[in-house]
Amino acid sequence: MLHPGKKAIRALGVAESFRPSAKKSTLAGVVMRTDLVVDGFVFGAATVGGDDATSAVLRMFKKLKRDDVNLIVLSGCIISRYNIIDVEELARKAKLPVVCLTYNESKGIEEAIRRHFEDPEERLEQYRRLGKRAAVMLHTGHKAFVRNAGISDNDAKSVLDSFTLQGGLPEPVRVAKMLARSASTLR
Repeated sequence: MLHPGKKAIRALGVAESFRPSAKKSTLAGVVMRTDLVVDGFVFGAATVGGDDATSAVLRMFKKLKRDDVNLIVLSGCIISRYNIIDVEELARKAKLPVVCLTYNESKGIEEAIRRHFEDPEERLEQYRRLGKRAAVMLHTGHKAFVRNAGISDNDAKSVLDSFTLQGGLPEPVRVAKMLARSASTLR
């Protein structure tokens, strides 16, 4: 059970980067404590346009071999050109709460999925299972949109606030984005 007011929460922040011509995206994970000390790194990959994003993030978490990580924070549930992370499945298999962040309002991506895939029905169903996003106002005055599993919107906001110094990006995700971008140049 996660206690958002606890001083020593550790989050695994996960972000991705890919080039349009790439077959795989680079995933980076950063373990960070609420005092903003970086406590570990992990890398992974997901298929661009594939259906392995959930298992890729789970493999990253397991590769860490850490039992002190308290939650997973994702920079997006839909990565690597419509490779959808099943937030509920990830939370269940990792046995941790999961907070998935997005940063802009949108009407959804159903039309884009229909245009991108010949047989889009399975992917559309995966997308619909993600459910609606909840808007949360971070203490910095920036709005984020969250989908959660294993944690309430209020507790997610509290935890995100504890990891956000400025703007709308919590530090574990911000650092993971930089790592993923840098590491993707090696592919």
